[in-house]
Amino acid sequence: MDAASEPEHIRQLREAARLSPDNVPLRQALADALLASGLSAEAVTAYRAALALAPNQPALKFGLARAFHADGKSSHALVVLEDLVKSPDAPGRAFVLHAKILAGIGEIQQAVEQYKTGVAKDRSAADPDFATRLGIRVAPEPEPESSAPSFTPASDQDEVSDGRVRESWQATTEDAPAEIEKPKITFADVGGMEALKEEIRLKIIYPLTHADMFKAYGKSVGGGILMYGPPGCGKTHLARATAGEVKAGFISVGIHDVLDMWIGNSERNLHQLFEQARRNAPCVLFFDEVDALGASRTDMKTSAGRHLINQFLSELDGVKAANDGVLILGATNAPWHLDSAFRRPGRFDRILFVPPPDVPARASVLRLQLRGKPSEDVDYEAVAKKCDGFSGADLKAVVDVTIENKLRDAMKTGSPTPIRTKDLVTAASAQKPTTREWFATAKNYALYSNQGGVYDDILKYLKV
Repeated sequence: MDAASEPEHIRQLREAARLSPDNVPLRQALADALLASGLSAEAVTAYRAALALAPNQPALKFGLARAFHADGKSSHALVVLEDLVKSPDAPGRAFVLHAKILAGIGEIQQAVEQYKTGVAKDRSAADPDFATRLGIRVAPEPEPESSAPSFTPASDQDEVSDGRVRESWQATTEDAPAEIEKPKITFADVGGMEALKEEIRLKIIYPLTHADMFKAYGKSVGGGILMYGPPGCGKTHLARATAGEVKAGFISVGIHDVLDMWIGNSERNLHQLFEQARRNAPCVLFFDEVDALGASRTDMKTSAGRHLINQFLSELDGVKAANDGVLILGATNAPWHLDSAFRRPGRFDRILFVPPPDVPARASVLRLQLRGKPSEDVDYEAVAKKCDGFSGADLKAVVDVTIENKLRDAMKTGSPTPIRTKDLVTAASAQKPTTREWFATAKNYALYSNQGGVYDDILKYLKV
């Protein structure tokens, strides 16, 4: 959302927070307003900024969890909530949200316990529809002297037992189609990654833009590419740019879009997403954190997980419906957890390593990040050389810290000054690359679990 279309109350809160950066209630009000306006990604940033000032405030932690959940990052929300619910000051609604996320990943029994705890703490946190779906029936209203509701099973068959729900249950909610974007960004908006762009052109773009030529050789339009590498290196951005490059629709699929606690619903959700992409071809179907949906079947503890993977493989193969014009991209930070069946021809048969950007790419990313911001005589190449191993997300953090430092100086002097090279170098010196931990893990897999040389690119990057 640009400044012109941003609601007035959010603009006012932003300005107030800029003038009073250490005011925690003000920062919380801004974060709450962003979340209420549907700006979940910005709300995450705002809550984090507030938590940096007040790290132990339960309301801020709960707000961050809500923002993560709204942004489709349920796994991040789960981490925050698991810490929060240990606090005696955790709000009841935090337990209810925790229950909903647990239910979404199949932890039904624990979800029941957390829901009951949350409603016992705060009766207004109750969600009768969700309770019913869990097989819980709220007992009649308590007498005034007792404020805590009690729970009884709706019937012996409806109650959860050992984390399982009766198989006959059917969801009653209407199927909501996934949002289809029309990305406006193209490869020109992606800093560096030239080799990756060319691979995507050969595998996905050229078959679509030169369909007749490929048809003459018996090649259909469609297929899959799996991108892997450290977090924050631009896999999602590249996928969106791919759709923009061919003016195709773009459907971003996260774990929360597929996984469902009710038996058979996850497979149905996945099928409907593929069907939607087929109806709207040409369409890029992007699976983020695909390893969470396609984890190795040998690691699966439940048959439900194996059924989902089999459904996924069936959809990729186009068993019941052709995938012509459906361009499938997957992204993962942990390709070694992905079932090997996904790498067979016709599925994710092209696996691309997305490394941290090199010096020219880092300079390009910095240039894009500073576009539209007050800067003067910035030597992007010099700054980029100071950011060895930095991911795209790390570079964004460098720019964000630089801007915060400039705002802090402006508050003291009363006059803003443009961003210069030294400002960026100072911020970069205080930032450590977040990719190091990932490479430590990846190196072990590349050295000792590298069947077929699939991880040779990691060894090449590390010069091993």
